[in-house]
Amino acid sequence: MSDAREMISVDMAGGRFNFRVAGIAVRAGHVLVHRAHWDSHWSLPGGRIELGEESAVALAREIEEELGVTAQVGSLRFVMENFFVDRGRRFHEIGFYYDVTLPDRFPFREDGGVCHFCEDGDARLEFKWVPMASASLDAINFQPARLRGRMGELGAPVHIAHDERAS
Repeated sequence: MSDAREMISVDMAGGRFNFRVAGIAVRAGHVLVHRAHWDSHWSLPGGRIELGEESAVALAREIEEELGVTAQVGSLRFVMENFFVDRGRRFHEIGFYYDVTLPDRFPFREDGGVCHFCEDGDARLEFKWVPMASASLDAINFQPARLRGRMGELGAPVHIAHDERAS
């Protein structure tokens, strides 16, 4: 058995397929978001699922790798089929979005400033807390846009199909 990590991300002639998992961490009415230093948009922290890995386990692993803390992964909230173009490349992404509870010792800044940095391959990731209000998420170009205003909803998991290419 190989120790090589096999992320479920496949390059194809027409673009890339990703199987992604992300966490919805909420504190004092704010949600934790992150971005790579080159991105103009912010998203929920997480990453790609490895072959043979359960999605909740993948999220716990990603949180520990990027935030340096052990998170409690809660309920599955959204399953999203997302079609978009990033830096000229077409993406087809399946995303699982879970509630996540971070330990109190993870830094919190209500002022919108960056609270944490990490290196992930060739990317420098930055994290910050943003009010969950749609207007606040609009102001930072939060993606996927269809989650703006929905993260506070409670209930059974919601399936969302969103084709950003059509807008």
